[in-house]
Amino acid sequence: MSQEMSSRAGRYIRQPAGYRAFIPALLPPADPPLRMDAAMSSALAEAAGGLSALNAAVGTLPDPELFVFMYVRKEAVLSSQIEGTESSLLDLLEAEARTLDPHRPRDVDEVLNYVGAMRHGLRRLQTLPVSIRLVREIHKLLLEGVRGSERTPGELRRSQNWIGPARCRLEEAVFVPPPPDVVPSALGAWEAFLQSEHDLPLLLQVGLAHAQFETIHPFLDGNGRVGRLLIVFLLCERGALCKPVLYLSHYLRRHRREYYDLLQGVRDDGDWEAWLLFFVRGVREVAKEATMTIQRIARLRETDRGRITARFGRVAANGLRVLDALFTRPIVTVRSVQELTGTSFEAANNLVSRFVEHGILEETTGFKRNRRFRYEAYIDLFSDEH
Repeated sequence: MSQEMSSRAGRYIRQPAGYRAFIPALLPPADPPLRMDAAMSSALAEAAGGLSALNAAVGTLPDPELFVFMYVRKEAVLSSQIEGTESSLLDLLEAEARTLDPHRPRDVDEVLNYVGAMRHGLRRLQTLPVSIRLVREIHKLLLEGVRGSERTPGELRRSQNWIGPARCRLEEAVFVPPPPDVVPSALGAWEAFLQSEHDLPLLLQVGLAHAQFETIHPFLDGNGRVGRLLIVFLLCERGALCKPVLYLSHYLRRHRREYYDLLQGVRDDGDWEAWLLFFVRGVREVAKEATMTIQRIARLRETDRGRITARFGRVAANGLRVLDALFTRPIVTVRSVQELTGTSFEAANNLVSRFVEHGILEETTGFKRNRRFRYEAYIDLFSDEH
């Protein structure tokens, strides 16, 4: 093997089979160190302020846990869409409500797996740091029973992979990650970076870690989704986010071409600064959007609580209980409302009818039986167009 090309991010090495694979350098960049110019300093300050405002907004919610998993679902949908899935947030919510729509995208199970993987990772962070072990656990959950499940979920790859257009051959690849025998040591160095003390601002550490993980590409499939999950895990683990309510995939999907080009610019040209500026600005932008969404959620909740208290009479207490549940599961049936309130089916049906009458729920099937009802105003707060 002979060295062909190098940058401060690593070097391309020709392999015995003739192709060039990239061997990443250690983090953080050292030759030269990262440059902190005025643009980067300003972006970091604004992003830190955005995260602080977002955490403060979360603190105003009466029960933040009621709302967290809508953010988790949204991140799951957007991250999966970057990888080519067609499922929408509504498809995911319908699937969780156990509806059997024959027209729903088949890949909705991939998004359900993403939700499960994020929930698992957030629970594990209470006892386990972001590490190779955690990465393998969430990768296994991500690919279990869906597209890519035949590609050794939870196991580091033992063969060469590559990045390029669909069905391209290795010699046509845009980028070839490290050969499989290098992956364990490269990932070990990545983990050591995460667990070491650094003077770098946290957001730069997270941006470096994300780019390096995508460069190592340690699995045969699912690397992008795992890498984006790690952004949320790291921000929560380090205390920058009090709850996982920052879906950066919204920004990355919106700027998908630039996202990929900047990651490749790190490998080819060692341009860490351009990538990190893009990443930090994304955090700032998405934090601002999430803060506004939380403020709208709080206003919506107060408005609908007021309607229920003023207009539902003796069933107002059960109405408020259902309303709180809708912020976790915004699609319900009469049967699920009956189970929640512990009342008769007739009483639950009458209660749901009041929600429809006062414009809080909307019936979506047009059927007389097996009807489903959506909290449309709440779901709309998470739409891409909002």
